[in-house]
Amino acid sequence: MNSIYFTEEHQLFRASLRDFLHKEVVPHIEKWEKTGTIERFIWKKFGEMGFFGINYPEAYGGMNLDLFYTVVFLEELQKIKSSGFAAAMWAHAYLAMTHLNAEGSERIKQDYLVPSIAGEKIGALCVTEPFGGSDVAGMRTTAVKNGDKYIINGSKTFITNGVYADYYVVAAKTSPELGNKGISIFLVDTNLKGISATKLDKLGWRASDTAEIAFDNVEISADNLMGEAGKGFPYIMQHFAFERLIMAINAHARAEYAIEYTIEYMSQREAFGSTINKFQALRHTMVEHATDVEHCKVFNYAAVARLDKKEYVVKEATMAKLKSTKVADETIYSCLQMLGGYGYMEEYPLARLLRDSRLGPIGGGTSEILKEILSKMIIDKQNYKPAVK
Repeated sequence: MNSIYFTEEHQLFRASLRDFLHKEVVPHIEKWEKTGTIERFIWKKFGEMGFFGINYPEAYGGMNLDLFYTVVFLEELQKIKSSGFAAAMWAHAYLAMTHLNAEGSERIKQDYLVPSIAGEKIGALCVTEPFGGSDVAGMRTTAVKNGDKYIINGSKTFITNGVYADYYVVAAKTSPELGNKGISIFLVDTNLKGISATKLDKLGWRASDTAEIAFDNVEISADNLMGEAGKGFPYIMQHFAFERLIMAINAHARAEYAIEYTIEYMSQREAFGSTINKFQALRHTMVEHATDVEHCKVFNYAAVARLDKKEYVVKEATMAKLKSTKVADETIYSCLQMLGGYGYMEEYPLARLLRDSRLGPIGGGTSEILKEILSKMIIDKQNYKPAVK
């Protein structure tokens, strides 16, 4: 099945990335999980290796490769015992930078996309708000035009890389009376007067910094508007398809890692005179989970292939995240059970994996919101259209 999508070059890239992660990242994971701070040097190393530029134009330092290189990047990041580290990397590369590339002016691309690809600047996407959650259209943050400036007021929350980022990509209402048709996207430097970021304490993803951010009369140049004023909502929705596919791929990859680890453990753990991988009930449970994960992989890869051809895959990406994150949680829960008391111990990877995985059905649109989006598309025959810059 993999050969349909992955060439020999993809597999060589996977081997190289895996080697890099085990040499340069894994030795630091436990420290970063404890401190909640990922040191700057690793961002620069990722940049030097080209990992942040996989699917970005060569003109800005990227490699302009197909999306299955991104799939490889995401899958391998899920197998180093820290979804928090993985989140920091992909939130920078595929949330913040996606907007820079799609809506940013040439100046913004030169000043922010180029150093982001190089690992010299860290970005964060700021959409979710304390009172909004998945209700993007209900955001309260405003950007008021004042001559050649915009004045931003409001707050954002659950922002990955929010504490240590160098810049934010911020969604704010420029015409509040127009609802979701009055949202615009802005580039905001994090060192501006009036910005404060507070680190949040989380159940999982502990290596990554997650912030609540306040904007108090923050003044930015009107040139920092990205794309067209009032088009922020369709821009966000269009890119959400990619984010949801990312989270679906992350889910099937961490579930696959859990299965691989657990099967190896079962082959060595003895009880009642036999290794526990000989017990039919346990064997069948693992087979059921492996089947579910394989189904998710096949669906996710097919959706990526369509997105790589520039097809609009909002429905498929939404289905992918909804199903894959549920399967991942169920799989990891069962895998932890297979380890018995050891599964509950922090020295084994399943405990952290269970905590990290729980964000899957919440981030990037909760499962409940995804079901409603799909209800509108499938039952109400609502047809979402791509945004045009």
